[in-house]
Amino acid sequence: MSCNDYILSVDNISKCFEIYDKPSYRLLQMFCKSKKFYKEYWALNDISFNVARGESVGIIGRNGAGKSTLLQIICDTLTPTTGNISIKGRVAALLELGAGFNPEFNGKDNVYLCASLYGMSKEEIDKEYNNIINFADIGEFIDQPVKTYSSGMYVRLAFAVIAHVNADILIIDEALAVGDALFTQKCMRFLREFKKTGVLLFVSHDTSAVTNLCDKAVWLNCGKLESFGLAKDVSEQYMAHLYQSKISNKKEKNIINKNKLFKDFRLDYINHTNLRNDIKIIQFDENQKSFGQNGAVFTDIYITDKNNNPLSWFVGGEFVKLKMEVEIKSFLNNPIVGFTIKDRLGQPIFGDNTYLSTLDKNISCNENNKILVEFCFVMPILMNGDYSLSAAIADGDQDNHVQHQWINDAITFKSMATSASTGLIGIPMSDIKFTIEEN
Repeated sequence: MSCNDYILSVDNISKCFEIYDKPSYRLLQMFCKSKKFYKEYWALNDISFNVARGESVGIIGRNGAGKSTLLQIICDTLTPTTGNISIKGRVAALLELGAGFNPEFNGKDNVYLCASLYGMSKEEIDKEYNNIINFADIGEFIDQPVKTYSSGMYVRLAFAVIAHVNADILIIDEALAVGDALFTQKCMRFLREFKKTGVLLFVSHDTSAVTNLCDKAVWLNCGKLESFGLAKDVSEQYMAHLYQSKISNKKEKNIINKNKLFKDFRLDYINHTNLRNDIKIIQFDENQKSFGQNGAVFTDIYITDKNNNPLSWFVGGEFVKLKMEVEIKSFLNNPIVGFTIKDRLGQPIFGDNTYLSTLDKNISCNENNKILVEFCFVMPILMNGDYSLSAAIADGDQDNHVQHQWINDAITFKSMATSASTGLIGIPMSDIKFTIEEN
């Protein structure tokens, strides 16, 4: 693909900010060019990538990595220190809550103000106005000053405007985090439709959202381009970096009461039809990509039935045991073993770990010990497609631990057929009641 085929080209972009210790130093700098009264802070350093029409790109990285600076340069609200940006078409961005709005104006006036900033004429705004109002769905508040709006109402109106300015490049920077669930779903439906023809740049700390919504991803680290490629691959690299830096975004899980195991009452019927959720297993591959300190390593991971018979395929909705064998290479004070099952986009479907179940036990392990971990559960009914299981062993607790081995795609599955009607997975039902009452 030639450079002429790209709708967005970022070519060796760098951005340096001048940091002054005292306000007076700014004045001195104006009159004394031969001496620097400031420190240089390079927010971006030699960033290059290209995006073609129809591609969606997630931008990920820790706070301070340079994500917002890059987007402001693309939006032309910041000038790069070096490098060039080439853009074909109109850019619309939702970078900051309330940006482009006058807080004293009412919602209607701000629609015209904000849309005009994107280059729309009054006639174009008049044509799209009703669509914008219907999308925002803020009712009579459209006639109230936006300074009285909640953060959610700000986002509704701002997103409704950028969704109707006929942009070629749409930039979203974490803004949807303050919206309610129904509006967020509406926005996601719009974004999925938009990215078929336009370019979407989506900034998020949620790698699951990035892999679900984006084709590619840019990972910025301390102002440098760490990786650019397929969203799933870049997200996995980013998560590996976070764990190796002893940063965990996992939250403490609530302890729940375990119900008595039940069997889906429809399973006997379903398993005699073409809807049976046959799931083929591709066995454990110890050579898959992994990272960690290697103080413990997985030697085998496999799935059995309730009688401990290893399975090469199984049926969704039935009871299974996930068994994980680990060899200890060095002393571990409090090992945690866990797994995550992801879909083909790398989006986590479900998973668990041993932390809560071992809180009241002494499970320290010495060098050359071997441990066997079993997770016993009813396998959800999977939609048709490919899935993978990632496995991890760490030492510590949920919030502060050392990752010893994390294997991506340790086991892969293929769901051949399904009885699930909607959602990411189907949940086995203990009963479904349908009653008709006569008048």
